Amino acid sequence: MAEFSFRSREQSLTRMSSQTFDVLVIGGGITGAGVARDAASRGLSVALVEKRDFAWGTSSRSSKLIHGGLRYLENWELSLVFEALSERALLLRTAPHMVRPLPFFLPVYEGDAHGKGLLNLGLWLYDLLALFRAPGFHRSLSRKQVLAQLPFLKKEGLTGGLKYFDASMWDDALAVETLRAAQDGGVAVANYTEAIEPLWQGDRVTGYRVRDAESGRDFEVHAQKVVICAGPWTDQVGAKLSPDWKRWLGPSKGVHLIFDHKKIPVPGAVVMSHPQDGRISFVIPRPDFGAGVTIVGTTDAPIGADPEKVSIEPNDVSYLMELLQRYFPELKLSPHDVLSGYVGVRPLMAQPSHAAENGSEPSGIALQKVSREHHIGSGPGGTVLVAGGKYTTYRRMAQEIVDFTLMDAAPELRQRATRSKTRGPVNPQGTVNAVRIAQIKARNEGVVVPRELFERYGADALEILKIAASAPAQQADPDGFPCLEAQLRFSMRSGMVMHLEDFYFRRMPLYSCRADHGVPWCERLAQIWAEERGLDAAAAGLERQRLMDEISRRSAWKQSLEVTTQTGTAVKA
Repeated sequence: MAEFSFRSREQSLTRMSSQTFDVLVIGGGITGAGVARDAASRGLSVALVEKRDFAWGTSSRSSKLIHGGLRYLENWELSLVFEALSERALLLRTAPHMVRPLPFFLPVYEGDAHGKGLLNLGLWLYDLLALFRAPGFHRSLSRKQVLAQLPFLKKEGLTGGLKYFDASMWDDALAVETLRAAQDGGVAVANYTEAIEPLWQGDRVTGYRVRDAESGRDFEVHAQKVVICAGPWTDQVGAKLSPDWKRWLGPSKGVHLIFDHKKIPVPGAVVMSHPQDGRISFVIPRPDFGAGVTIVGTTDAPIGADPEKVSIEPNDVSYLMELLQRYFPELKLSPHDVLSGYVGVRPLMAQPSHAAENGSEPSGIALQKVSREHHIGSGPGGTVLVAGGKYTTYRRMAQEIVDFTLMDAAPELRQRATRSKTRGPVNPQGTVNAVRIAQIKARNEGVVVPRELFERYGADALEILKIAASAPAQQADPDGFPCLEAQLRFSMRSGMVMHLEDFYFRRMPLYSCRADHGVPWCERLAQIWAEERGLDAAAAGLERQRLMDEISRRSAWKQSLEVTTQTGTAVKA
């Protein structure tokens, strides 16, 4: 695959300022990434801009699961589950370095809303809809078998349980690699490039004025069609398109807490149900995050108008801690065991009847409810807007979005577009065969490749070792990051890392999986960042300070947590 770096970003910006594209995509989360890749696979010329780093918002703050959605079976949304399970099978096959099988345990207690028999029937249906392509078939477990797997689980009232399979993923990595594949397909891709205002030609939007945050330069990007994949920021973008914009979203925030895996040593994900609201949360082991962590989440609460102002509140922590204390009383967990946490915003639709409400409005919004999970609509000036979505089905959703976009495109564009071709791997180096070939090559050359590198990067692990050999590390690596300095260099060359925070918070879980948040490596990594960019020591110092400021901002919620635990008013310590 070609270079995907600050240099290729500059080349993309040059193209954007001088070329008229078939499609301009606004938003570099998983939805925008999928749309860009799909459109390019059909032979269309595409540009994509992202205001911050790729996957900065919802796409890096999920539960990091690829799943069919058991809860949809309750509503008999069988087609949605079938589609998700089909995509799960495709991702497990084509991206095994980013999507891996994960066992789930569903303990059953006396008085639960759903008994073991009903759940067993539901999981038979789940396996059937997966066409028995699951990583493993579900099993019914006795009380003794559940406790053999989870000896620290609450024993009182436990009647047994079930075990089934879904998958875990590297959500931010999947978005970045999809964009990298899109660029290989001809897409002009740039992060830290904000869409400022639409360009109008008569009653049509024919592009956007954008701003390069790195240089501060404004320029125009022209395109026949504009697709807006802004997630939680959909209403903010819509308001700039029309003064008559009607709100689409009723977003909610979801909080996850991260613990050292040794504190919650589960062998697979555990499904928990809150006794008050019945909401499902998960305990998810991630042994591949550094030395190993366990992610607990998520919550569900409404937010204000600005998605960027959401934060982890004491009541969010209290909610999840109560669940943990209820299900795992023997572990004696407290908020002080939390390594880190993150909060994401779900771009949920405000009203399912929005299309009828807005169809005759001057803004011209004709909302189409494509499924319960995502919505595609025609916005002002012939733009296309997207809201919602399920990570597992992002590829199929991207196909629908491009199909919808072409329906309102010029006949010449529709005729020129070929069929979607996105069933192949986003990164051929991540496939099982590519890894096997790389392992044989390494063995023949007497090279020892750390397991963590193959698991995270696939055959690209050999490239990281090559970088490490040419630029030996000057500081010992933290646990779980066997070639940290080379991993940063690789991410800058192949993951379009523009700033250290991109690496710390998204390309690698360096901030989230360590109590020290990776701070001891900040200075050295800032030096490497400057070296890769051809900058001096002063620039390295500024970049280090930028990272430290972001770490402080992301960690501020823990300070308020310490206050509340001391007073005993908000969180059970």
